[in-house]
Amino acid sequence: MLQSESKLYNGTERDLASPGSKLTKKESLKVQKKNYREEKKRATKELLSTITDPSVIVMADWLKIRGTLKSWTKLWCVLKPGVLLIYKTPKNGQWVGTVLLNACELIERPSKKDGFCFKVFHPLEQSVWAVKGPKGEAVGSITQPLPGSYLIFRAASESDGRCWMDALELALKCSGLLKRTMMREGKELDLNASLENSHVALFGLLRANIEQQHFRDHDLYSDKSDKENEQDHEESDNDGLEKSGKSEESDSDTSEKQDDSFVDPEPMDLIKETTYVEESHEELGEAGEACQTEVVSEENKSLIWTLLKQVRPGMDLSKVVLPTFILEPRSFLDKLSDYYYHADFLSEAAVEENAYSRMKKVVKWYLSGFYKKPKGLKKPYNPIIGETFRCMWIHPKTNSRTFYISEQVSHHPPISAFYVSNRKDGFCVSGSILAKSKFYGNSLSAILDGEARLSFLSRGEDYIMTIPYAHCKGILYGTLTLELGGYVNISCEKTGYSAIIEFKLKPFLGSNDSVNQIAGKIKLGSEVLATLEGHWDTEVIINDKKTNKSELFWNPTIDIRQQRLTRCTVLFEEQENVESEKLWQHVTRAISHKDQNEATNEKFILEEAQRNAAKERKAKKTEWFCKLFEQDPITGDWHYKYADTRPWDPLNDLMQYEKDGVIQSKVWHRTPMVRSGSVISLSNQVGRKENCKRQVGFKVRLYEYHVYYQQNLERVFFPLRKEYISVTVFLWSSVFSEHLSAKWHLASGTLKCSLRSLILTCYIPTEATIRTY
Repeated sequence: MLQSESKLYNGTERDLASPGSKLTKKESLKVQKKNYREEKKRATKELLSTITDPSVIVMADWLKIRGTLKSWTKLWCVLKPGVLLIYKTPKNGQWVGTVLLNACELIERPSKKDGFCFKVFHPLEQSVWAVKGPKGEAVGSITQPLPGSYLIFRAASESDGRCWMDALELALKCSGLLKRTMMREGKELDLNASLENSHVALFGLLRANIEQQHFRDHDLYSDKSDKENEQDHEESDNDGLEKSGKSEESDSDTSEKQDDSFVDPEPMDLIKETTYVEESHEELGEAGEACQTEVVSEENKSLIWTLLKQVRPGMDLSKVVLPTFILEPRSFLDKLSDYYYHADFLSEAAVEENAYSRMKKVVKWYLSGFYKKPKGLKKPYNPIIGETFRCMWIHPKTNSRTFYISEQVSHHPPISAFYVSNRKDGFCVSGSILAKSKFYGNSLSAILDGEARLSFLSRGEDYIMTIPYAHCKGILYGTLTLELGGYVNISCEKTGYSAIIEFKLKPFLGSNDSVNQIAGKIKLGSEVLATLEGHWDTEVIINDKKTNKSELFWNPTIDIRQQRLTRCTVLFEEQENVESEKLWQHVTRAISHKDQNEATNEKFILEEAQRNAAKERKAKKTEWFCKLFEQDPITGDWHYKYADTRPWDPLNDLMQYEKDGVIQSKVWHRTPMVRSGSVISLSNQVGRKENCKRQVGFKVRLYEYHVYYQQNLERVFFPLRKEYISVTVFLWSSVFSEHLSAKWHLASGTLKCSLRSLILTCYIPTEATIRTY
């Protein structure tokens, strides 16, 4: 029976399974679903061909678009049936975004400016943007921030604007031509395009690999009802059968699910991520000693003398309230992010094949985090417990983003934890810092006790690094001067490479050239391969010991500073009250207005609230629980709760984003984590034969497992694609010893594998059962 285009197919029609039909109702439903999937794929291919075909264009021209900051940007707009593609240039090389027109409305907008304005908007104030570009781009080119639920355009003249409105009206109508039909018992049935294809098919329009089969295993659901509910949501059945008939139908769906591996991914614009805006102002101090010294005024000297009466040499200053005139108007959590303005060096290091070159790139990145310094002698705010800070850097070369998350996890002692992730470029950084201050009479030192762990995800390499201390002298007499001092170690246990860098303090009779000096070595084991000399805020020279050749290793010139990655911070309106910028806003405003009294009062309000909250918790005998980090009860290390250290899979991972402090990834496949009990560790430190013998093994069903051995020895499975029949094992060197071996007993025989390398892939027969011993 052929229905009209304006009606849905009614599942109650009795001709679905007439008594004379050759197919049973159960078999007929399978045929329907098979044809339904084929039609969806065919429709997607046709629409993908349309959007990628350069000849299918309704209109293309320059238009000015108003951003969220109410400034106009001139962009190249390409109108195709159902979508509006926006580029920076007509060459289509710099994609900015794609507007989905299927749910949009169009209206003329009055304007005092020259030209003709019109507005494309979603009537329910939902997002009009597609997350993926026409070529699979996850992140668009950098422009001013654009609105999410509407766009305001301005054409050069009224005639051009009217032409654009006519073209958009045509494109909007084309959005309704997404109806697709399917065959059922030899009869062609029409699906309701406005409810089904106008949403599902158009979302699939921008997915470059939607044709691939997606995996959904019935074992991954918590119970049978979850499967039945999802199937009912996809295709309702309202034929009024009795309970026994419904059960039979449900069983049919369940049995078919074992054979049906196709998953229709969730609409891309359902991703809710944090709104980031480009940083409006950034302070960069000058190179050399000029911006590291400060002459204290007479008024402030009296404050320093008052402060010195409260301390004695050797005393820890973490509990001493410092005057606001020495404060840098930002939090220490913000200060720790200075190391990632050149995170693109880590992107380059992650793909570097030579281990020695990787170490040099890591050292270069490490040195790049120091030249950003405030003007004068300044100290950032001491974070309040529970305070958080989020930011993000855009990598234009790799079309990726580096996310930074930090939280003050303890106040006494003051500990700041941080986590940095860019899975697409293959690295993450984690660590925690305990800030200590020691007073020595005429000088004091700020010691940053802790370490950072840089991990290259696809290589399994961890680089452990420490941080130099800050030394301030001239408190009682002389000029107040801030320097960096101490030894820094950067080491990679897996490769054996390490670097030692000494940050030298200026000697008592030293010249200006002796300020900010460093000297270092890069070694393989105990062999010195190269030496480093220079200044951490200017140029550093490297000397290769084998060739005895010297060359410039690092120099933050003006060109280098202009190549810094663009940092974006969270939109102020979306920040929580405990986020650094919003938490310290009144103190920052007072300091910028040079009102020290107001700054002191506002700072006292925050600190007093923190003390009162601590007293209240102590009285109620309750503990403080961190929002984003948790402490390992054995090692005492702080770890990000939502860390995802899987290597980037370009066939499965779409994009990495952040929402409410949680860094996560959007993937093609719905692959919930299935956690099993602890499996064997072949390390002498943590493995035991008794545990090994109790392992039952696990079954591999036509798909790939990524198995991660974490520090708690918990196995986490990530089923990916059914076209692979393999097992990939990632081993963390922090858990396993160097000498490892294992036996994977397969149905087809015994395979002995050496686990000395990080990644081991075992290709196994279909439906084989692996047992570990």
